[in-house]
Amino acid sequence: MGSRSYSNLLDLATGAADQAPAAAAIGALRRQLPRVVTNPGFIDDSPASPSTPARPRTIIVANQLPIRSRRPSSPEEPWTFEWDEDSLLRHLHHSSSPLMEFIYIGCLRDDIPQADQDAVAQALLETHNCVPAFLPTDIAERYYHGFCKQHLWPLFHYMLPLSPDLGGRFDRALWQAYVSANKIFADKVLEVINPDDDFVWVHDYHLMVLPTFLRKRFNRIKLGFFLHSPFPSSEIYKTLPVREELLRALLNSDLIGFHTFDYARHFLSCCGRMLGLSYESKRGHICLEYYGRTVSIKILPVGVHMEQLKTVLGLPETEAKVAELMEMYSGKGRVVMLGVDDMDIFKGISLKLLAMEELLRQHPEWRGKLVLVQVANPARGRGKDVAEVQAETYAMVRRINEVYGEPGYEPVVLIDEPLQFYERVAYYVIAEVCLVTAVRDGMNLIPYEYIASRQGNEKLDRMMRQGKPEEKKSMLVVSEFIGCSPSLSGAIRVNPWNIEAVADAMETALVLPENEKRLRHDKHFRYVSTHDVGYWAISFLEDLKRTCSDHSQRRCWGIGFGLRFRVVSLDLHFRKLSLESILMAYRRAKTRAILLDYDGTLMPQAINKSPSTESVRILNSLCGDKNNVVYLCSGYDRRTLHEWFPCENLGIAAEHGYFLRCKRDAEWKTCVTATDCSWKQIAEPVMCLYRETTDGSTIEDRETVLVWNYEDADPDFGSCQAKELVDHLESVLANEPVSVKTTPHSVEVKPQGVSKGLVARRMLVSMKERGQCPDFVLCIGDDRSDEDMFQLIAGAACGDSLGSKADVFACTVGREPSKARYYLDDAAEVVRLMQGLSYVSEELALANHRDEDEDSSLDVWE
Repeated sequence: MGSRSYSNLLDLATGAADQAPAAAAIGALRRQLPRVVTNPGFIDDSPASPSTPARPRTIIVANQLPIRSRRPSSPEEPWTFEWDEDSLLRHLHHSSSPLMEFIYIGCLRDDIPQADQDAVAQALLETHNCVPAFLPTDIAERYYHGFCKQHLWPLFHYMLPLSPDLGGRFDRALWQAYVSANKIFADKVLEVINPDDDFVWVHDYHLMVLPTFLRKRFNRIKLGFFLHSPFPSSEIYKTLPVREELLRALLNSDLIGFHTFDYARHFLSCCGRMLGLSYESKRGHICLEYYGRTVSIKILPVGVHMEQLKTVLGLPETEAKVAELMEMYSGKGRVVMLGVDDMDIFKGISLKLLAMEELLRQHPEWRGKLVLVQVANPARGRGKDVAEVQAETYAMVRRINEVYGEPGYEPVVLIDEPLQFYERVAYYVIAEVCLVTAVRDGMNLIPYEYIASRQGNEKLDRMMRQGKPEEKKSMLVVSEFIGCSPSLSGAIRVNPWNIEAVADAMETALVLPENEKRLRHDKHFRYVSTHDVGYWAISFLEDLKRTCSDHSQRRCWGIGFGLRFRVVSLDLHFRKLSLESILMAYRRAKTRAILLDYDGTLMPQAINKSPSTESVRILNSLCGDKNNVVYLCSGYDRRTLHEWFPCENLGIAAEHGYFLRCKRDAEWKTCVTATDCSWKQIAEPVMCLYRETTDGSTIEDRETVLVWNYEDADPDFGSCQAKELVDHLESVLANEPVSVKTTPHSVEVKPQGVSKGLVARRMLVSMKERGQCPDFVLCIGDDRSDEDMFQLIAGAACGDSLGSKADVFACTVGREPSKARYYLDDAAEVVRLMQGLSYVSEELALANHRDEDEDSSLDVWE
């Protein structure tokens, strides 16, 4: 039985794989082997050196190759292949830069006998630059028709498995087949990739864990992922048992693409709620920081291949089909509405038919004149739901035609057999209105194809008896729940579940003034023609190149096992603090300065904030060393810190440094001129308002600081409220001597000029005045407020306060971008480091004591 994360079945932890086919393919392509291969826990310190400039390559990975195969008529004959010119992946080749080389990896539609697979793979690689992935029959069935179509596809379209009939319960065997299939795709990529130069572009929900396999093998791989289906809201997505594995796998990409902001927003919300990640916009690009790596989010709907459409519009068979349809409909005074949909439960065909029925009932004048041509493409999935949709559709068509039809006239024409692309284009050309009423869909390019087809050409214009190009017209009625809806601002948008509203929209589309139809068509055509599939592909690849531009300047760690594997990527000058090196520097130093943050540094983030007995013992030990000056710098108030730390020689900076004392029996001083806290009377009522309206938030009132904390509130709502609170406070406190600061889970108001950097400066200056220029400085913190300390001790500002050969260690907690040059993983590592330093102090003190005893003995003897 597989484990819950299915982490060991495929040797994810070791990276083991069958290397024989990979070696053969690499030899055939004469591609260099990667110079550096990293495994979990192995540190890759060296930047990747640039390789010899070559023609740029992009490896396109998708479930299916853009290939049509023909089975040989006899065993002696070879398989033959041709490009599927209707495939989106094939359009990338036609639309992108001619300098870009594409390699395609995916499955073939036909089952290839195992005896023919090697020959087929060789032929496809040589003639079409395609690498087929051959899935074992049992895995292929459970992977595609199982996990993809029974779990991911329904869930991403908002269908919850509330009963066995609705999508089916989660089946871990299907999940294991999904991971196994993705592993096979990964092996195919490894056969052909040149990791230093090639880009990899993975497509759609079938391959959502593939980025983890590839990132594990090549930490610096340049990897993009585009999701062509909707991404559901967090309330829907989090019902998936393997939700975290899929999220972390996607985050192993460098660039993740979505059709609409809604889909991206749902993904980002899931990352925030389930992984605690926040995002920000950098120069117009939405970015997530994930273990030091920047993961960019791309929002751009795919387009149609305009050149292909223009070519098809000019074909003689298209013109003949248009003439035939005009005679069939226009010649009899009919007005055509067109629907083109797959026969599945999410396309809303039955809702469209009900709206047509309602239109004919409410508007008798359209009976005998209006025809709805519904093209029903074969469903991509299968099962009970598909059969039910087919049965319901046929029954509705019969009923409508029986009630409103007459001899020579059927109000609904159902075409349930596959159409050639030119036939579909011909229907677009003669349709006055196009209806797309899906209840949930991804991009859906049908409206774009319709608009481009209605633009036509000169010959079709003459056939349609149209005049000038500016007189072209088209009308769209589209569902609010499809990906292309936001980009079609001239369409009539409808809620497909509201049958009466859809019927009204259909009637409006028919009777709208001709001039307005032309204006709407012109607006849509300008968008569709400029945002075609080429624009989409080039824009995505350019953003991928931009996102990956600093890969060679980063150091990488592979950490985690199975599908929780991720890569830590940090600046070349940012490295882990070595316990051995700092202990050596500490041992040889004569005067030492130590600055420590508390919450999140000496103490992990927890409900109980009071220090452990061990932490107090360590600080007492460090403070007992006469060569040490130790300061604890915290945001807590001075009374709390005084009670928590009964250390005689410990310096404490409370409330981020506003209050300061050098030892326990010393008086508290202020780092800045004492300020009047009357501003609290203005700020506190504002914070109270946000506390009352934000469930889970609290207010902490310290002597000079007010803190609104939303750590336990809903992350999205809390973040939204925090931004509003900052604006509100900055407005009402504009004339007060205070500053408003934000942290990941709080908003603080404190006196201006107060910072931990000022504490560090005061400490070093006072040591210099006493003739104690430190030759060892250690500063550790975990959040933004500590960055001021790091900047000061690492910069030249305090150089005259240090020894000529001082060892300076600025260290942050967590592997994240910082002004510190070193990091430790967590508070537990900080405590272990402090323990080590305290042991050295105790050891040195003991040695000094022995030396003093020996000297005393010699004096007595003499």
